[in-house]
Amino acid sequence: MHVSLPDSDATEALGQALARTRPQPAVVHLQGDLGAGKSTLARALLRELGVTGAIRSPTYTLVERYPVAGGEAWHLDLYRIGDAGELEFLGLDEGTAVLWLVEWPERGAAALPPADLRVLLDVEGSGRSARLAAESPQGQQWLARLAGEGQLPAPSLQAG
Repeated sequence: MHVSLPDSDATEALGQALARTRPQPAVVHLQGDLGAGKSTLARALLRELGVTGAIRSPTYTLVERYPVAGGEAWHLDLYRIGDAGELEFLGLDEGTAVLWLVEWPERGAAALPPADLRVLLDVEGSGRSARLAAESPQGQQWLARLAGEGQLPAPSLQAG
């Protein structure tokens, strides 16, 4: 699925739509260059799930944890790690998080749970684009709900 994101409002709308249709538990791998909108998307998703107060970027802490219905959402930014082994000291236990939002997941490799949904964000002109790919049966259902329930404006939704 390809989504055109002409501005930050559109990126936030995608994050909100993902939150409204998400399965529980869910693992999302957010990929893209610096400035592609990974943190904006994650922040909007967390807000839609009811997170109040500051939503900090985990660039330096590596992980930020937020209470959400049913458990915790974990937002990870692995840009600064050099080896997946560095994640061991974070105390990441797959059973305690109902949502994983992982920026730069390729740097965490085998230390992370497999993705249900992969979101590849790209700069496109003055805006952005997102390519969403299901990585599990749960991810396939998620994308079907997202498309089928009209959570995104029809003109920006394309097969792919």
